[in-house]
Amino acid sequence: MSTPLLFIAVSLIWGLTWLAITGQLGTVAPAVSVTYRFAIAAVILLAWCWQRRLPLRFPWRVHIGIAGQGACLFSLNYVNIYVAEQYIPSGLTAIIFSLLAILNVFGARLWFGVPLTRRTVVAALLGICGVTLMFFPEFGEMSKHPEILKGIIFGVLGRLFASGGNMVAIYNNQRAKIPVWSGAAWGMVYGTVISAFIGLVLGVKWTFDMHPMYIASMLYLSVLGTVAAFLCYLTLLKREGAGLASYTNVITPVVALLLSTLFEHYQWTSIAALGAALALIGNFLTMRQPRKT
Repeated sequence: MSTPLLFIAVSLIWGLTWLAITGQLGTVAPAVSVTYRFAIAAVILLAWCWQRRLPLRFPWRVHIGIAGQGACLFSLNYVNIYVAEQYIPSGLTAIIFSLLAILNVFGARLWFGVPLTRRTVVAALLGICGVTLMFFPEFGEMSKHPEILKGIIFGVLGRLFASGGNMVAIYNNQRAKIPVWSGAAWGMVYGTVISAFIGLVLGVKWTFDMHPMYIASMLYLSVLGTVAAFLCYLTLLKREGAGLASYTNVITPVVALLLSTLFEHYQWTSIAALGAALALIGNFLTMRQPRKT
């Protein structure tokens, strides 16, 4: 697949995942749906690693790090995101998702001592102001619809867990030299187990929705949204480097917002449009590679 097609594929697939998650909401509890999703993805990835003869055996100490990665990235992150989308449109959840790049920068500073640049600080301020403005039209409705605040809180929690999972993955994978696919496969196994444990602790009902929409969205999220998009993204990363690959995270929320407008009837205002622009500019500045001198 050519580089432009890889870029388009990743952006469109991940952009559609936010709307696809809405097909998972309803009769099945979020923790249960997340368990199903990553159980399917884990089986596919383990088979992929076995077929490509990638290492799958690691010392128990390495597994502790992988379990931490899986708990944050493939369980707590998505359980919170699924809950958030019960209260706010998928496009707004995707905008909260765009803060991940900014959170990763501050996480790298906290975990690894990576210095912050002036551009990073400006980008963070733009991103935070942008997200605030996007939700500004909703603030006036919070007294009537307090669930909006719940959606924001769960969405931000999901991003915080995702950023923490990224930091664990960087530290653990670099130290133990774990192949990305092997680490992701085992991470999804642990994420599946932890999501199931969350469901048991919360006492939710273990059901499965046989409605075609639920099954279709589940297969899309597991096979395309998780495995195929990840494969395309890593191929793009290897071929073109982090610069171009990272810009898919700018396009993804744009796609999600457009789909939310079309299918969820998200109502745009001038303030929300300005907020979206600022959030995306902040995200762009965060991921833009510095010029080499």
